[in-house]
Amino acid sequence: MSVTSAAGSRRIRVLIVDDSLFMRAAIAKALANGPFEVIGQAKDGNDALAQIVRLQPDVVTMDFNMPGMNGVETVRALMQQRPTPVVMFSAHTKQGAKETFDALAAGAVDFVTKPAGEVSVDLSKIAEELTRKLIAASSARPRAAPPPQPPTRTSGPIGIPRATLSGGLPRLCVIAISTGGPAALSEVVPALPADLRLAIVVVQHMPAGFTGPLAERLDAASRVSVREAQTGDRPLAGSVLIAPGDRHLEFDERGMVVLTEGPLVNGCRPAADVTMLSAAKVYGRRTLGVVMTGMGKDGAAGALAIKKVEGKTCAQDQLTSVIYGMPKAAVDVGAIDEVVPLADIAGWLRYA
Repeated sequence: MSVTSAAGSRRIRVLIVDDSLFMRAAIAKALANGPFEVIGQAKDGNDALAQIVRLQPDVVTMDFNMPGMNGVETVRALMQQRPTPVVMFSAHTKQGAKETFDALAAGAVDFVTKPAGEVSVDLSKIAEELTRKLIAASSARPRAAPPPQPPTRTSGPIGIPRATLSGGLPRLCVIAISTGGPAALSEVVPALPADLRLAIVVVQHMPAGFTGPLAERLDAASRVSVREAQTGDRPLAGSVLIAPGDRHLEFDERGMVVLTEGPLVNGCRPAADVTMLSAAKVYGRRTLGVVMTGMGKDGAAGALAIKKVEGKTCAQDQLTSVIYGMPKAAVDVGAIDEVVPLADIAGWLRYA
């Protein structure tokens, strides 16, 4: 895959897929000033698949609602025929979130939310985000999540009490993850045993409104309990809390969750560095850090802080990462004890 360099190498070849002529024109206009060459436009899924085989784009923008094959079905077929990075356009609604996760599980790399409904002719508000995500996606390794399997729970869903409990703090793992995260988490979290002896907090870079549905999706497929975190939650062994979109997640002196609206860190809110630094301070050597697929460097400083308090750290390897930016940044600063493939992360969590 090509990415435009400062020296001016080949431009990133983009195929636009949308059933709306207006949207196709708006996307092309939004990309006009970036390092892109729009090599084609497709009006539906079948048209897209034919053009992808013929034109071999570096990256594809994909709408969800199209006649015939919808966006998810098109992504699924594409991953079978010619795996190509896809960035989805998502509606910022609960239904839009479900459709987005279906597409990410099918193998889409990332998504951007439309600023104003199904047909958003003015995309200037998201042009910078779209440009950034297309550049990153153009060098990604698309990866579809395995089909979900019903979890085996012997005594029904396990709740996550929010009241202060007696006893010492549990061991706590903070997972830093971004681009490619939903599909990767769909492999890791359902593989965790119900008797997991540590608590997990996941910091997935996502906007508000998407982390709740992500938690619901993972909870339905897992033996551990998964839900979106709230202020006052206490992480417990055998549970997974997802940091809410647009909120940093920290811990008070009792180890309870505190959600804040502080400034962006590493361009993100929630930011894994914020959560990891807080966990290292409060949980000390009981803390573990895992840095997984994603662009940027979020999690590197946090994992280093965990390592300095004698906690354990690991990073996802390059081969199984959709984008190796975040794991590489953590490895490069000396923050990581072990580098493991995606399939081994659940085992690392179980035995670390």
